[in-house]
Parts: sequence; C-alpha cells; structure tokens
Amino acid sequence: MELTMLGTGHAGVTEYYNTCFLLHDENGYLLTDAGGGNGILKQLKAVGVRPQDIHDLIVTHRHTDHLLGVLWLFRMVRGSELRIYSHAEVIRILREMMCLLMPDKTYENIHLIEVQDGETVRILGHEVTFFDIHAAKARQFGYVLRYGEGKTLVCLGDEPYNEECRRYAQGCTWLMHEAFCREADEQIFDPHRISHSTVRDACVNAESLQAENLILYHTEDHTKGSRKQLYMEEGMQYYHGTLHVPEDLETIKLIREEA
Repeated sequence: MELTMLGTGHAGVTEYYNTCFLLHDENGYLLTDAGGGNGILKQLKAVGVRPQDIHDLIVTHRHTDHLLGVLWLFRMVRGSELRIYSHAEVIRILREMMCLLMPDKTYENIHLIEVQDGETVRILGHEVTFFDIHAAKARQFGYVLRYGEGKTLVCLGDEPYNEECRRYAQGCTWLMHEAFCREADEQIFDPHRISHSTVRDACVNAESLQAENLILYHTEDHTKGSRKQLYMEEGMQYYHGTLHVPEDLETIKLIREEA
C-alpha cells in the first residue's frame, strides 16, 4: 500500500495545497478529504489519477479546506460510482450543497454513507474503523485502517491528539498527526489558540503512543524550501521512531519495511 500526500498545507496556505491524501493498493484508491477547491483536479492529474478512478472518499469534517474540493469531484466523476463516508453533519452539508449548487444534475452514482463513532466498514477490502477525535471546533472523525498482517494506519484528523483516542492509536504502524508549525515558531502562528499542534506536540504524542512511523501534515508555508529539514531537526528531539515530513505529491510506501 502507498500513501500520496496530494496536499500538506493548512487552510490559509498559498504555497501548498490544502491537506488531503490518497491511499492506493491493488484494490484501488481511497481519498481522504479533497482540499478547498478545484486544485484537487490539478493534484490528481499530477499523480496520474483520474477523478473517475476514485470510488471511495472519506471526509473528516466540514471545514472548507477539506470539504469544498469534493464539489469538483462531483462534477468530474461522470457516472462512475463514488462512495463518500462521513458523520451525519458532513453528509447533511454535502447533500444540501448538491441540491443547492448543482440542481440540474443527477447523482444516482454518488452514495453518501453516514458512519458512527466506533463503526467499522470495509473499504478497498480493508477494515476501517471511524472514531470521534473530540475536536474543539467542528465535529471530526479520524479512522484506523488495517492492512497487511497486523499493520495499522491511524489518521487523527487536523486537531490535536486527544487521550480519548489512545485505544485506536496505541502502537500503530503509521500515525498521521497535524503539525501547524514548529515549537520554535509558536509565537508567530499561535497554533494552540486555534486548536492545532506544533511539531514538538505531535512528536511527543507519537512517542507516547509508541507509533512506529509518524507523518506530519496540515502545516504552514512560511518555511517552504526548508520545512522538511527544520521539522525533522525539531521532531527528532522528541520522537524516536521514523519521522516523515512529506511535501505535496510525495508518495510514501506503507509496506516498505517488508521489501
């Protein structure tokens, strides 16, 4: 299985695309979030994936930098099946947006699937368990995807880790944790005021959870060109697993250790 970060930035970035990512194996593609606009089409084109090749999409929450790109997928799927998984609030918003913004189109091929906290469904042949991340702002679901022989990918959404989620994330193979900025830049961005984490915060959490690998995302573009180096330097002081600071369009092999 491979993970491609289509976007790594937070809502206000101009040098990156908003955070969203694509999981891919022999069974197909699973997209998580879609960014804030039609830039999703450019990002997909850059990695050689057509919108109509995506049949499964998870939307974590209703914020515009995660949700609005979904509308462009609606426009482009052209009759292919698209299953969208999220909690009740997001499903309601998507349904209303379809009715209000695209009333002349029919969407028998788009299936809006409401999932519950703790519910497990099968996507791409893998078990995916959704969980409420106890966000301070809009309600948000993360998930655990189980693949391979006992391996797990945990997406914690884009707010700080909450201890209520430990039972889902403890000892995971891959942990995805937002990191708005470095601790060294905390006074510039004030991430805690807006319910976000620093690199230090994310790495302390990953160390506590004994995550084997950590992926940082949903970050600022102030450090573009040197972000990977700077985040690695700060993060490795607090986390002793394998740390990843991907750029937009970068692909990570989730089973590379088995090669």
